[in-house]
Amino acid sequence: MGAGAASPRSGHAPRRAGGTGTGTETDTGTSTGTSTGIGTGIGTGTDTGIGTGIGIGIDTGSGTETDTGTGTESALGAAPAVAAPWAGGGICPRSRWSPRLDRDTIVFAHLTVTAAGTERARARAQTLLDVPYGSGDREKLDIYFPTDPSETFPVLVYIHGGYWQSMSKDDSGFAAPPLVSQGVAVVAVGYDIAPKGHMDTMVLQVRRSLVFLAEQYPRIRGIYLCGHSAGAHLAAMVLSTDWTEFHVVPDIKGAVLVSGVYDLEPILPTYVNDALNMSREVAQRNSPMRHVPPAAPAACEVLVAVAQHDSPEFRRQSQEYSQALRAAGWSVSLLDLAGVDHFDVIEKLSEDSYLLTQVGDPEHDFKSMTACQE
Repeated sequence: MGAGAASPRSGHAPRRAGGTGTGTETDTGTSTGTSTGIGTGIGTGTDTGIGTGIGIGIDTGSGTETDTGTGTESALGAAPAVAAPWAGGGICPRSRWSPRLDRDTIVFAHLTVTAAGTERARARAQTLLDVPYGSGDREKLDIYFPTDPSETFPVLVYIHGGYWQSMSKDDSGFAAPPLVSQGVAVVAVGYDIAPKGHMDTMVLQVRRSLVFLAEQYPRIRGIYLCGHSAGAHLAAMVLSTDWTEFHVVPDIKGAVLVSGVYDLEPILPTYVNDALNMSREVAQRNSPMRHVPPAAPAACEVLVAVAQHDSPEFRRQSQEYSQALRAAGWSVSLLDLAGVDHFDVIEKLSEDSYLLTQVGDPEHDFKSMTACQE
């Protein structure tokens, strides 16, 4: 999700030290859940070929699942090698992140694109950088103001991805140029990433950043959330917030959730949790799927977007979360974006003609722009 700020491997495909071997992986298990549309349940089984470990796979129907692939995988001594359902687990030369490039190359390319786009945005827009919303080192906002601001203006708040352990707001201004030219401010949110940041802390920080905006910028005419991957998870957690404890209710008009994770429990046995160190209790209380509140009368509209070339797990979770929102009375659309993968689905926000850029412009109506795909 997103990419590693310090190293391309750190955020998506950390290699475990130890022996490397080549073999065939066979995952067998019985799915839990019912096959629906674009995804199904999760099966757990064993990996053979590089020692014995735990495998998590996605089936395409109810019953028994068998996934076989050949490749190279590293393991820490005799420790289990754990394959993330969306990351491909190092099995495929072309990862489940993208059909374009291999796992490490696509992450580096994503970092390059977002960093260069942010540099261009800072050169073109009026900005306030590193605005503190709290006392922590990463509790800062980058604000990109509209080119010709009116007395009041809408704000798109962007929450970056990176598997909750990489990237930053400093790579997150790439979407600003087409929006500020249309009178929309863009705010990139910084938050503590793992291992320093705990999942509870990250969720709280994003909530507090919105309270800060509501209190400090009275000219804001509606907040529109946009999160990618791990950032989509954090944005979804915002939708479940009980704002009474904050004594401020941010005026959230809409949310665009792109290629997100809405159930954290499948992450627990994977390498992603090495830095996060989540317990089952932490994963459960921070899983948006488990905390979908009944829609309030003035609840915002939600667009759940997923890439054609996202992994089956991302697609399954996107569909199931959108269904859960709808069942709770929310106005929600599920958008399946053709021809894009986990990375360029968000990189294209820098393009004026991209569908999500137009949806991200609050002056457009969500429903008329999305043509719900369900």
